[in-house]
Amino acid sequence: MIASRAADALALAAAPGFALMALLTAQGGGAADMLCAAASPFGGMVPMYLLMSVVHAGPWLRRFAQASRSPSPMAARACSDSDETTG
Repeated sequence: MIASRAADALALAAAPGFALMALLTAQGGGAADMLCAAASPFGGMVPMYLLMSVVHAGPWLRRFAQASRSPSPMAARACSDSDETTG
């Protein structure tokens, strides 16, 4: 159970982590980014981090899809309040 929750947390942390790394690399640049820009047809580390962020977006997309299918507690409460006033 604990291992499953840890795996879920790591899966959710990957996409924002790579997005943050892309932002920091774009701000700082540096020698490593220049080396990668010379060797990569994509132009450096920033596009690679953005691509990794997109690749690891699956857990977030599943979470958003589940949230859109299930009604929120506030919406359920609003529906029950309107039923009481009309009935």
